Amino acid sequence: MRYISTRGAAPSLDFQGVTLAGLASDGGLYVPESWPRFSHDQIAALAGLTYVETAVRVCAPFVGDALTEDELRRILTTAYASFSHAAIAPLVQLDERHWLLELFHGPTLAFKDVAMQALGRLFETFLGRTGGHVTIIGATSGDTGSAAIDALAGRAGVEVFMLHPKGRVSDVQRRQMTTVLAPNIHNIAIEGNFDDAQALVKAMFNDASFNNRFNLSAVNSINWARLMLQIVYYFYAAVRLGAPYARISFSVPTGNFGDVFAGHVARAMGLPIDRLIVATNQNDILHRALSQGDYSAGSVTPTDSPSMDIQVSSNFERLLFDLAGRDGAATAARMQGFEATRAMAIPPDHSAAAAAIFDSAAIGADAMRDAIRWAHEACDETIDPHTAIGLAAARASAGDLPVVTLATAHPGKFRDAVERACGVRPGLPLRARGIFDREERYDTLPAELGAIEAFIAARAKPRAPGPA
Repeated sequence: MRYISTRGAAPSLDFQGVTLAGLASDGGLYVPESWPRFSHDQIAALAGLTYVETAVRVCAPFVGDALTEDELRRILTTAYASFSHAAIAPLVQLDERHWLLELFHGPTLAFKDVAMQALGRLFETFLGRTGGHVTIIGATSGDTGSAAIDALAGRAGVEVFMLHPKGRVSDVQRRQMTTVLAPNIHNIAIEGNFDDAQALVKAMFNDASFNNRFNLSAVNSINWARLMLQIVYYFYAAVRLGAPYARISFSVPTGNFGDVFAGHVARAMGLPIDRLIVATNQNDILHRALSQGDYSAGSVTPTDSPSMDIQVSSNFERLLFDLAGRDGAATAARMQGFEATRAMAIPPDHSAAAAAIFDSAAIGADAMRDAIRWAHEACDETIDPHTAIGLAAARASAGDLPVVTLATAHPGKFRDAVERACGVRPGLPLRARGIFDREERYDTLPAELGAIEAFIAARAKPRAPGPA
């Protein structure tokens, strides 16, 4: 399997190369040259398999010869050994139509663990072969940072610099990052929002002099391996609800478009997904893009679902590339125009193609709280605000097919917002209860490229001379 950039100018890479690279050298995002296809019989054969064995089969076409099947199985088995539920991603039925797919049973209580625990071990495996070193640069709206830090703390050959928007993540999210005191972990609170942090990360990758000094890589969902690992739970859930003999829809709380893009890939691979519902909060750029063709960024509004307080969704570029017939030059021109103006009109033919796959909804604060209350009172389930946005969109959707809402975080990570909505203050699982007693360590910096690069340059290991 070879990987190409959405902007068409970067060299193609194999799976090991694309995992270690993160962002493409032309500023684009890597995608497979073509989507692998699973037959009806191959999907049916997933019935009854464990999560790990499902993951081995789904990931194998993407991995190619970069790992043997035994190596892949060993990495995945180790990655999921720390999850608190044997199913890894259990389904919970709410009523005759609605289901939750619980993705928060990993060590940091959010869906990012499902990919990140395996990604950390992929880095370790690939760097162990080469004796190399990578400097991980990341931006987080809350959950990516804590999941990456947990997965990479103390690992040889890896140094992590994670940017989060100061004061715009929950107290639990922040402490899950800042109380990890491993010497290879560096937390940076920037005086700005998530979009600022994400722009700084992309700017560092695109700064040739800086990138040439340090062997940069990424753990955000711009890294293809992250998305590959998220494709798995769509197959796992759909097969348990009757696929390939029945169609299922998914509702996905959406900020950076990576999680729902993984669903798009699963559908392209042959999984019988009827609709993918893109559920946003008041920061509704994706809803406007899909419903009106208006992909224009406004200012970020802080909400009770901070992981979705985003106005620039990096992974949307991957969808635009597909909608443009995989024309890298056209995608590059479109994205460069957006980066200059923060506005883009989606062509009508692209919008029509997207409408065949995606529905979207912008869920306000009242509807989010109503969904938390309904889940608690009618179903005896406590859910977090992000999951509630997905559930509200699912309940508003038309049709009578089963709808699976991705439950993306444990409610205890957002206990204040949940308590305001339903009067119940959720607790944290035992593994996380000591988090408020631990020392925090982080640095606060302005959202300025020079300041961030200087901070990293003073601490990171330079790239070794010779070929990367």
